[in-house]
Amino acid sequence: MSKPTVDHDAIIEATRNWVDRAVIGLNLCPFAKAVYVKEQIRYVVSDAETPEELLEQLMDELQFLSDTPAEKVDTTLLIHPNVLNDFADYNEFLDVADAAVEDMELEGEIQVASFHPDYQFADTDKNDIGNYTNRSPYPTLHLLREESIDRAVEAFPEAEAIFEKNIETMEKLGHEGWDKLGLQVK
Repeated sequence: MSKPTVDHDAIIEATRNWVDRAVIGLNLCPFAKAVYVKEQIRYVVSDAETPEELLEQLMDELQFLSDTPAEKVDTTLLIHPNVLNDFADYNEFLDVADAAVEDMELEGEIQVASFHPDYQFADTDKNDIGNYTNRSPYPTLHLLREESIDRAVEAFPEAEAIFEKNIETMEKLGHEGWDKLGLQVK
């Protein structure tokens, strides 16, 4: 049985559009624009079809990021369209991802953030617009350098208020406004 063909370029384009229009355009992450403009974001499309295959690739990407100077690649988006499409399964995998960071002795160096087309914060309704702050076109593991986060937090003194500000932004935008962004995100 052959693997389904995945158009990596189309997946990266959809993800770049999401980063540009939602993450940067709505200022959901005030730190994203600098690395985006400097082209320091690495977009990797995984052909993994099982969590085990994805874990292997995640570990390769963690090592790559650890070994690569931040000036060249500051952050990685590991996009995995063929595995963990169910949000509950994806959410459980995040513990595996965190364990991989720990096992590779990269705690304090790299952390994994989460984005998914069906992202849902605890104690919210599935259609709550606040969930859209973490909704991406495809399931995505975002590998971030802790050092970059620390620098960004220093530059943005009210970093702890970002989450609340993002919820306010999404509530003002509403579902209709989100739909007008024209993103390939639920």
